[in-house]
Amino acid sequence: MIAVYKRELKSFFQTMIGNIFLAFLIGFVGFYFTMYNLNYGYNFFSYALSSATLILVFVIPILTMRSFAEERKNKTDQLLLTAPIKVTSIVLGKYLAMVTLFLMACLVFCVCPLIIKTMGTAHFRIDYLAILVFFLIGCFFIALGMYVSALTESQIIAAVSTIGIMLVFFFMSAFLGLLPQSASGNLIGLLIIIALMCLLIQNQIHSWLVTGAVAGLVLLVIFTWYFIDNTAFENMLVTFLTHFQFLDTLSQIADSYVLKLSDLVLLLSTGGLFVFLTIQSIEKRRWS
Repeated sequence: MIAVYKRELKSFFQTMIGNIFLAFLIGFVGFYFTMYNLNYGYNFFSYALSSATLILVFVIPILTMRSFAEERKNKTDQLLLTAPIKVTSIVLGKYLAMVTLFLMACLVFCVCPLIIKTMGTAHFRIDYLAILVFFLIGCFFIALGMYVSALTESQIIAAVSTIGIMLVFFFMSAFLGLLPQSASGNLIGLLIIIALMCLLIQNQIHSWLVTGAVAGLVLLVIFTWYFIDNTAFENMLVTFLTHFQFLDTLSQIADSYVLKLSDLVLLLSTGGLFVFLTIQSIEKRRWS
């Protein structure tokens, strides 16, 4: 894993991707820091950081699009897959290299509260907590982008797909307003989600028998529950998807100065899930 990690981290600066990533990320956050904290005199860096999160939609795909798609297209992934090294080590090595690059930018952000302190009152606990959450959100999006990259050999498709999925998270509030409130509408929405999950399972294991068994069991439970108490399905999708408004976690710190532990645990576990799915996707290709 260490060898893969060093190779990936070194390649970021050999191809200028690392420099472009850091320049855009630090420059964009620095713009909001200058505007809110230096010009307007607002003494919470967390507010500027929360306002600058949209830049992640554009810089994270630049970082993740080549993680597996480029090697798959150039057939150089065969060298890694046939090497005496575990797939888990390959994926973690690449992931940690990207996380390290993102961490470099976050360490630069740690200087901003100190600059605010030189001009007056600073709120170190809130600001550094916001930087930590910003880092964890970035780690989640990196895991997401890496998984998308593992599904295709086109860097463009990987980047565009990652941007599209990230935009769903950024505009989750508006998206939730379009969801049905009725029990029947939520049932239909739930069936669509189950169908997508079954396609994901089938893509991973290539066994229609197992996929059909899982789908049949889940559908049996859902329809039984619906006929027993269909009122429980009212606003179910909104209630469920509200927990995945990860960017609201950072906004809560900036606006209300609070952080829910449950939101943090869900953020970490969801990011870990995408790392796991990437490992399974590469593992499937290794033995196919």
